[in-house]
Amino acid sequence: MNANTAIVVEGIAKSYGNFRAVDDLTFDVRCGEIFALLGPNGSGKTTTIRMILDILKPDAGQIAVLGAAITDSTKERIGYLPEERGLYQGVPVIDIMIYLGRLKGMPEHQARKHSMELLDRLELAEHAKKKIGELSKGMQQKIQFAVTVLHQPELIIIDEPFSGLDPINTLVIKALLKEMRNNGIAIVMSTHQMNQVEEMADRMLMIHQGRQQLYGAVDDIRKQYALHAIVVEGEGDWAALPGVESVSANENERNGTLLQLAETATPDDILGAIAASPDYRIERFERAVPSLNEIFIRVVEEQK
Repeated sequence: MNANTAIVVEGIAKSYGNFRAVDDLTFDVRCGEIFALLGPNGSGKTTTIRMILDILKPDAGQIAVLGAAITDSTKERIGYLPEERGLYQGVPVIDIMIYLGRLKGMPEHQARKHSMELLDRLELAEHAKKKIGELSKGMQQKIQFAVTVLHQPELIIIDEPFSGLDPINTLVIKALLKEMRNNGIAIVMSTHQMNQVEEMADRMLMIHQGRQQLYGAVDDIRKQYALHAIVVEGEGDWAALPGVESVSANENERNGTLLQLAETATPDDILGAIAASPDYRIERFERAVPSLNEIFIRVVEEQK
């Protein structure tokens, strides 16, 4: 296992009776990256995460975490935020954070110091002595995130990390995750929010019906699905441009006009023709690359 690799999964499979939840998955997660784990509901994401964390045992295949098969000591180097949230509602914030930090092997003084630092970053320091149940849903979500990363894990696995957060608090959590990524921490993010994946993730794995469908760098996957076309906004007779075969309304999630190019034409050719003519005004010009959400829907529909 490479020293820069946090997780290596080789040919894992898991069945529940006659149902094959995970079928021959192979992938790796690198240190210093945000890795998105995607798939429809029931695709096998949660089962895969539980096998990585040794909550479930695979029926076949091997998993290495932080350099070897997972052990109890390895688990102390992992932060896990499950989709099912839950903190003791009647306990003060700082007390529950210190308690959970000590369970991860932190001395009490260190747990208290780091808890207050995190609460300050999350703009919750003034609520440290309040009981969990007295906080809003969004505040409780931020506390869940804080206890997940309190012990400064080398690997973080988070399921729907932005659930229940408003746009401002989403930015706060994003900034912390990107900072951790830049400090060499491996982050596995399972989410249905494709726009967050496009913005944050370096690489991704999409599974459906337990099998790998897409795997690789997010930008590379989107480019694989790109059309030989461009999207423009502005004014002019787009059909008159040399190299444009057809013009239609953009069926992408964004507005604009889709210019389908002739096989020998390039986007540079079209841009040059627009620049050379006073009859065109351009506000937007980009390659017709579908969003990850569109690719996700297409892949799932193709499997039906």
